[in-house]
Amino acid sequence: MKRILFTLTFCGLTLIAKSQTSSVEQSTYGIQTGFLGIWAHNETKLSNSIALRSEIGFDSGIWGGDFYDGTRFLLTPVITLEPRLYYNLNKRVKKSRRIDGNSGNFISIKTSYHPDWFVISNTDNVSVISDLSIIPTWGIRRNIGKHFTYETGIGIGYRYTFAKQAGVLKNESETTANLHLRIGYRF
Repeated sequence: MKRILFTLTFCGLTLIAKSQTSSVEQSTYGIQTGFLGIWAHNETKLSNSIALRSEIGFDSGIWGGDFYDGTRFLLTPVITLEPRLYYNLNKRVKKSRRIDGNSGNFISIKTSYHPDWFVISNTDNVSVISDLSIIPTWGIRRNIGKHFTYETGIGIGYRYTFAKQAGVLKNESETTANLHLRIGYRF
């Protein structure tokens, strides 16, 4: 009887340990860079499949043409909060694929704010108009080795621009897109 009880207990603990591995991480930190910026982020576990991503960094812009002598660029701060639902973690675990560092497919609501604090640019007297965007996004994140990751996402959403601060008669809203491809390092 003791042997049967021990065997059942061991099997039960194995199942519990297996089910706990198909969950987002409690907290993960990292930095990422892409074609138009650099960002530092944290993802905090809200449930087994939902994490809240908070991010601060710099989005960049490039412009030029016939009216400018040379190409111009700028970096402006951005603050982002993004709840993410990682929907395929169990499937990845069953196929013996990695889920560490929240490696998986996700859907999210990316909410970003560009404040008018400062601008880093190769030209003088450049400013940005503050805006707030809310973009439903689908994406994936995968690991490259132990610490490196890559991530891509796509979405279409809404942007509200606080144009009155720049002297325009009324604030403006428009449809906007999120298309990103990033490489990162996870601490």
